Amino acid sequence: MCGIVGGVAHHDVVPVLLQGLQRLEYRGYDSCGLAVHTASMNPASEEGLHRTRSTARVAQLQAQVREESLHAATGIAHTRWATHGAPSLYNAHPHFSFGPHPKEQQLPESAARIALVHNGIIENYEVLRRELEAKNYVFSSDTDTEVVVHLIDSVYNGDLFEALKEATARLHGAYALAVMHRDEPHRLVGARAGSPLVLGVVGGDSPAHYLASDAMALSGVTDKIVYLEEGDLVDLQAAKYWITDSQGRAFDEQQRPVQTVQAFAAAAELEPYQHYMQKEIFEQPRALADTLTDVLEVNPALFGDSAWRHFEAVDSVLILACGTSYYSGLVAKYWIEAIAKIPVQVEIASEYRYRQSVPHPAALVVVISQSGETADTLAALRHAKSLGHNHTLTICNVATSTMVRECALSYITRAGVEIGVASTKAFTTQLAALYLLTLTLAQSKKAQDEASLAKHLHSLRHIPSAVQAVLALEPQIISWARAFIGMDNALFLGRGAHYPIALEGALKLKEISYIHAEAYPAGELKHGPLALVTSAMPVVVVAPNDALLEKLKSNMQEVRARGGVLYVLADAHTSIDNSEGTHVIRMPEHYGALSPILHVIPLQLLAYHTALGKGTDVDKPRNLAKSVTVE
Repeated sequence: MCGIVGGVAHHDVVPVLLQGLQRLEYRGYDSCGLAVHTASMNPASEEGLHRTRSTARVAQLQAQVREESLHAATGIAHTRWATHGAPSLYNAHPHFSFGPHPKEQQLPESAARIALVHNGIIENYEVLRRELEAKNYVFSSDTDTEVVVHLIDSVYNGDLFEALKEATARLHGAYALAVMHRDEPHRLVGARAGSPLVLGVVGGDSPAHYLASDAMALSGVTDKIVYLEEGDLVDLQAAKYWITDSQGRAFDEQQRPVQTVQAFAAAAELEPYQHYMQKEIFEQPRALADTLTDVLEVNPALFGDSAWRHFEAVDSVLILACGTSYYSGLVAKYWIEAIAKIPVQVEIASEYRYRQSVPHPAALVVVISQSGETADTLAALRHAKSLGHNHTLTICNVATSTMVRECALSYITRAGVEIGVASTKAFTTQLAALYLLTLTLAQSKKAQDEASLAKHLHSLRHIPSAVQAVLALEPQIISWARAFIGMDNALFLGRGAHYPIALEGALKLKEISYIHAEAYPAGELKHGPLALVTSAMPVVVVAPNDALLEKLKSNMQEVRARGGVLYVLADAHTSIDNSEGTHVIRMPEHYGALSPILHVIPLQLLAYHTALGKGTDVDKPRNLAKSVTVE
């Protein structure tokens, strides 16, 4: 979840490192830091490794770098999301090793031998820490990361790459690492296991090589990217690089190809918007249209050349995901069972791998992730495959991600870069892809005739226009948000496929406004949650004009009878009108099975404008990060 950038060149890489950190700040913003090798540009320098760190945002780090006038041809940088140890200067990366020395001896930073940045979690760090402390290594942080830098120092014998290889063989857990040594000023080494790391290649007259946890960090610097695989180690100099596995077997360019990756610099600009979340909410019509660009008919080939064979072989679906992606899977369960007529099980990925499940190899395993690097979902996928599940498919927003590479089939949503931590356009494009999967499974199982499938597909292709109409409700939603600003709690209700939408609405509100919000199936209200209802507990109701509407109206009356205040997203012809204690926003149109995609838009806007009114950090909410690459 942290962000890593490192580089080695014949010119100053510090501007690239800082620019990369700015683009990765959404991955972690508890603290940040940068370390450079001063001798990489000035051989006469006696200092060697130099670092500067901050518990503020990257902008503050930039100011410190300018003040210290840092320039170097080799360096590493990091933005942190705290796991082990509180956000603090001494826990911020990069971490240094000064070698073994008496605990009471205070060494200057210029005496540092190794600098390291790390993304991931080292599970056996306590055992290693005790071992290293017995060798007189002094720990100055609470992190698991510091174990790694001292471990590398303890085995270093003149070759940093060999020391990294020996040290990583002893690590249990997940890591992406970038490391440099005082005695090797023109060298940078890295490794990855369970956490993403890419290599950026710059050729020509001014060659350079970079490491980053996300290709977006190198946008504008290079579009030539090598995606490192699980267990890879990389050795970088300005003009060349080597990639090997943990046993030292080298990979050539066929095995680790240099790919040309579309630059994302423009997508990362705010343009006229105040926040990335606001921008991404309003990008949803385009994102949905782009996701459906190539969909001219219902065809298994949309999911891969062998999709028809997998779809014909399966008799059920198992969906694995986390967070917002899990809620998209819950919606898909209603769609697939109603339209494709096959059973669906939806599991939280972080729970699935730790229980004794009954394998069913005839199930289609669907994993959903915005980044395709979500650690819990990847682990759940690998667990399912170990149980004999070979029919695997991912719905993902990143075509080059680990999840896409490890699944037999994939559908790539085209949401574009999503920087706001609270997911919006990634969610709605996932829903569009899952609806398309529903239709394709229905076709494979002959659960719907071609005329019915064509009608469903026509409705799906109209969704971008329908979403545009819903966005026009923003002024009415802003008036709701004013009422929510002073609230401490909120309740969200939905029924059927709109219950997961209520869950998503509650998640958005709690993520960015810090208002405690919970969602329930409306029929469960009388089984406990009704005890919480007072005039100080606003109740948001998702009320489409469907078969459950009359039941939902009864649930709403239960709220009003206890003095609760209702905020209702109602379709036309629902006979739900504004009255004392009942505030209604009328949706532009009822959209049948696809209604969940439309109803989530006002809930996103409600969360955004409530957070805006409360003055919270909308794009970077406390304690959260965007790409959850740790377990």
